[in-house]
Amino acid sequence: MRIDGRKNDEIRNVKFTRNYVKHAMGSVLVEFGDTKVLVCASVDENKPKWMAKDEKSGWLTAEYSLLPASTNVRCQRERTKISGRTQEIQRLIGRSLRACLDLERLGERTITIDADVIQADGGTRVASICGGFIALNDLINTLMIQGVLTENPIIEPIAAISAGIYDGNIIVDLCYEEDSHAQADSNIVLTKSGKIIEFQTTAEGEPFTKEQMDEIFKLAKDAIAGIINLY
Repeated sequence: MRIDGRKNDEIRNVKFTRNYVKHAMGSVLVEFGDTKVLVCASVDENKPKWMAKDEKSGWLTAEYSLLPASTNVRCQRERTKISGRTQEIQRLIGRSLRACLDLERLGERTITIDADVIQADGGTRVASICGGFIALNDLINTLMIQGVLTENPIIEPIAAISAGIYDGNIIVDLCYEEDSHAQADSNIVLTKSGKIIEFQTTAEGEPFTKEQMDEIFKLAKDAIAGIINLY
């Protein structure tokens, strides 16, 4: 039995509250247990300046932040310099969501996903990716209703979950206490059909075996299927 009484293959209570803010074309409050992330999707009717002028596709980018009171010790706002951790998470969110998009169908426009962590208890990046897909999907639906898009550029849904080895046991959806003492830590992003977008697994202590890695993947795949069913 785990710290909060869950089974090894059991995720926390997951809740998505859509249309959480008034002005965003796509928004959702994501709750993974005590982790809460507000995710919004916005669109700019221009492609990035770095893209070639004759390129007829769009782009998706992401920004991520921990709000000051989201952790047990106040964290500083990253006003002028973004930390390496924040950059890593932003890139993970961005490339995960781009993997589920046909950027040519998106057209010459840029979508920005903003993920702001209100309360952190482990798994903020995977919660941001799940919320990012929901906000993206709602934004795309709005653009199609408005006639801005004639084809849906979303290829298939995606979701993400954390997993790892804690106290010798392979577990899924780690809370902060489990994550901070894990022997191995994973973040897995999959499509609805089970294709791998990201499979980050790192030993924090002793090396782990391929059999353990396979079990981590299996628990994550089952958990992700359950999350996608909640969309």
